[in-house]
Amino acid sequence: MGTADLMRSGHVDSFARDNLPPRESWPRLDLAAAGLSYPERLNVVTEFVDRHVAEGRGERDAVIGPSETWSYRALAEIVNRIANVLTRDLGMVPGNRVLLRAANTPMMVATYFAVLKAGGVVVATMPMLRAGELAYPIRKARIGLALCDATLVDELKAAQQLAAELSTIVTWGDGELEALMDKAGYESFEPADTAQDDVCLIAFTSGTTGEPKGTMHFQRDLLAICDAYGARVLQAAPDDRFIGSPPLAFTFGLGGIVLFPLRIGAACILPAKVAPPDLAEAIERHRATVCFTAPTAYRAMLGKLAERDLSSLRICVSAGETLPKATFDAWQEATGLPLMDGIGATEMLHIFIGAPRGKIRPGSTGLPVPGYEAKVVDEDGKEVPDGTPGRLAVRGPTGCRYLADPRQAKYILDGWNVTGDTYLRDGDGYFWYQARSDDMIISAGYNIAGPEVEASLLTHVAVAECGVVGAPCPERGQIVKAYVLLREGFTGDAALAKALQEHVKATIAPYKYPRAIAFVTTLPKTSTGKLQRFALREIARLEASAS
Repeated sequence: MGTADLMRSGHVDSFARDNLPPRESWPRLDLAAAGLSYPERLNVVTEFVDRHVAEGRGERDAVIGPSETWSYRALAEIVNRIANVLTRDLGMVPGNRVLLRAANTPMMVATYFAVLKAGGVVVATMPMLRAGELAYPIRKARIGLALCDATLVDELKAAQQLAAELSTIVTWGDGELEALMDKAGYESFEPADTAQDDVCLIAFTSGTTGEPKGTMHFQRDLLAICDAYGARVLQAAPDDRFIGSPPLAFTFGLGGIVLFPLRIGAACILPAKVAPPDLAEAIERHRATVCFTAPTAYRAMLGKLAERDLSSLRICVSAGETLPKATFDAWQEATGLPLMDGIGATEMLHIFIGAPRGKIRPGSTGLPVPGYEAKVVDEDGKEVPDGTPGRLAVRGPTGCRYLADPRQAKYILDGWNVTGDTYLRDGDGYFWYQARSDDMIISAGYNIAGPEVEASLLTHVAVAECGVVGAPCPERGQIVKAYVLLREGFTGDAALAKALQEHVKATIAPYKYPRAIAFVTTLPKTSTGKLQRFALREIARLEASAS
């Protein structure tokens, strides 16, 4: 089966549709089973922005930046002006891919929606990426046009020398894009007549397990995550004010900070800096009520509670990496708020397992988001009994479609997305994270989940961050090795290593303790801040071979 069963595309440039994986290799995507329905012709900007103006909410705050606050009406006009620039001045046609490069700023939001409204396909990139990392998606997605914050253009220009596909870069913040936007007649724009299953976003994975993959998402997918997780689990309200730290190029950030609030007419707050101390300050200043960030940030903000008033918060979502129970307990004790854990994937666009606030079980990731199904399977795809660790498989209204990538066949099994995570499900249907499937350490016959050891180490007062992997060992196959970044005031010596080992033995099964500990000053991470365990494994392998 090809793509003949798709709806009539609104794209003039058919690259995205032409490079979808073969239809038979897709996961099952069942909107009806999820209780969702969207019109065949759909441009999501009408739902996220224009609808609020049309229905009388145009003066509500939409986007709050460091020095500007845009109402929904103001955002709509700015989006229209950029969409006109794209189509009238820059020659963009529906289906063209447009690279965006910026931090989390109001203009990043506006350019994002402008590309979508004009029928383009957004390829958003992390601000920290270097030229070689930017050249990869440019070549892979054949991107000819980029919009870029002027302060970040140097690396993009260097990438242009490596990727000839990129012919045009237009910057903002230096007046270039602004001058084009300021033309008479650019204040209105008719949305492109796109289909609900036209690709509108190619999100590249963060590289936790190697070469990034381009994940392709439809117009309807952006609404589906709002109407599934957003409406049924998060349950925020129009008067909420959303804030968070993930980059908008990271789909966790896109959904949590922009799409979820704008779907319901709420406001999104985009501080200039989002390191934990800055995030805490911005929560206090803007009286934010909903926060999306990673466990490490919540842990770091605990130290700021004495000097920052975070009492405006009412919903705190944790995702991007496993949530240690120690962090959950400490945050709840300090703030009275439970952290809403969740697991998502770039392939799935956003969170697909996570419990509503009244159903949270500390230590558990939660329940399948209504509209999604999840199960735990063995290597052959057969469901295993509750209480048995296995591979997590999920399906629902969103799912994996890689851009021209043979790894599609590895991610999809009989219509299910197999995420690469090891989980177990209990008798009540709650899912409990064990490890990334390739993070499982097998030592002397024992299966040891590296993240579990990390969670134990993080409860020690000396440990700021850590990564735990299997290191080759001739006697045991592998040993547990911990790479530890210490808090200020502690010295990484033999005595502290011994103390950490004893601490782990006292908090989890003794056989899981790290037999080797290396004190480090940095840990390898992706541009989204995720620990790159594959890089640590390679370091451990090289260290073992050299000894």
